[in-house]
Amino acid sequence: MRNEQFQTLVNSGLKAMQDNDTMMAMFHFVDAAKISQPPLVRSCLAYCLAREKKMYPKAIAMCMSAKQDNPEKSLHYLNLGRIYLLAGQKRKAMTTFRQGLKMERNTDIMAELKKLGVRKPPPLASFPREHPLNRFLGKCLTMVNMR
Repeated sequence: MRNEQFQTLVNSGLKAMQDNDTMMAMFHFVDAAKISQPPLVRSCLAYCLAREKKMYPKAIAMCMSAKQDNPEKSLHYLNLGRIYLLAGQKRKAMTTFRQGLKMERNTDIMAELKKLGVRKPPPLASFPREHPLNRFLGKCLTMVNMR
């Protein structure tokens, strides 16, 4: 009976996440976590906490824990990357998404990476991207539509 209730809560939470209703998903995953806390529940609950309650450090720690317990599941990388994006850490998010793609092909991760886009190479490859000359030349080339 308890196992059936747990599975129902997890399935309802996953469905709510798929529908972008993270508040409802959070309620389902909190109830499921009271019964058992497998990596899937911790990972999804972490994303819901980050999105709804802005609890980024706690969410990152929960998702990292789930990822360490089950490193071959790309859903954990997806959730962790999304948490990093919500926390404003785009570089870490992209790295995490790429690691997730190495584990298994996940269309949601590919969609997130596509949304983030690909940067053009710097005008002067011998200088770092952040160098003032690269920034200036990039803006100038963009203004004259040569980039």
